[in-house]
Amino acid sequence: MILGIGTDLANIERIQGTLDRFGDRFKNRVFTEIEQGKADRRKDVAGTYAKRWAAKEACSKALGTGLAMGISWKDMSVTNLRTGQPVMHVTGWAKDRLDAMTPDGHTATIHVTLTDDHPWAQAFVVIEALPTPVANP
Repeated sequence: MILGIGTDLANIERIQGTLDRFGDRFKNRVFTEIEQGKADRRKDVAGTYAKRWAAKEACSKALGTGLAMGISWKDMSVTNLRTGQPVMHVTGWAKDRLDAMTPDGHTATIHVTLTDDHPWAQAFVVIEALPTPVANP
């Protein structure tokens, strides 16, 4: 079953302006060290940060809270599998919210997809609850 859906559209030029103006202060407030390392190694640094910004916004919407109910930016982070597929991780209050909205007997999975076409970066997040497999005795 679908527990939540979120989307966000971020302007890459706006993120570049924020990086230019606030630099590490902005990066350290919003992004994990892993996200920063990934973005800072990419050719399109601002685009990479913009996609992750959009993913965090989309995730907070899928959780049904937005960023106003205690979720920290760093409670949501994006990594990539070896295939390049993005993966959303939640900790802290975001994890607590995810656990609270997941029905008993189910396990939540967060699906995320990212795209960009300058000057836009976009993310979609779908939170799905799947029945937890029962262990055989």
